Amino acid sequence: MGRELYVGSISFDAGEEDLRVLFTVSGTVSAVHIITDPVTGKSKGCAYVKMSTADEAKDAIASLDGALLLGRIITVSEAKPQKPKLQQPGGGYQRKPGPGKGPGRGRK
Repeated sequence: MGRELYVGSISFDAGEEDLRVLFTVSGTVSAVHIITDPVTGKSKGCAYVKMSTADEAKDAIASLDGALLLGRIITVSEAKPQKPKLQQPGGGYQRKPGPGKGPGRGRK
């Protein structure tokens, strides 16, 4: 088991410090990262918490899964490894012409 934990169903008002304080009951918290929307900057209601040892992470799952944080019942589980992102040639959005668009279509 790893040291990285996924925390779901957190309140949108919860901050990194709220999570850090809650998880210190299970040991030393190495890092906290709340997932935010890249456009608005608002919380998406989930986070990653990294504990200093695998035993502390295991204890955090056992003791904090189903705990109440700022009026919401949170879920705590082992974080899954991130899937590698596929690289597309050109690196960006590629628009393909649809019907009636592009050269030679709909022209006489």
